[in-house]
Amino acid sequence: MLIPEDVKIYFYTHPVDMRKSIDTLCILVSETLQMNPADGSLFLFRSRSGNKLKAVYYEANCFTLWYRRLEKGRFVFPRDMTGHIEMSRQHFAWLLASDKYSRMEAMEPRQYAGFY
Repeated sequence: MLIPEDVKIYFYTHPVDMRKSIDTLCILVSETLQMNPADGSLFLFRSRSGNKLKAVYYEANCFTLWYRRLEKGRFVFPRDMTGHIEMSRQHFAWLLASDKYSRMEAMEPRQYAGFY
């Protein structure tokens, strides 16, 4: 992901329905976290199954939504009772790479020919 070095990253620790759109995730940030989704921070959300991530980021009059899904394995998530944590850039990079460390066995890269 290409985001500036000084961006604050907030991880919402509770599972979120991955069908939620940018608007619904922004409402969650605003009402549940009591934060401004358009303040230039990146907000990261996880699925209940632990194999999907969504990130919402605001810059220069537009929102961007990132979605990442693992074909096999799960991400390793921190646990926190407050509902959200501020992540360091290194922690964020580790979380995105955690699929490599959370699998029981190494998975060979898949080659995709068709999509349905």
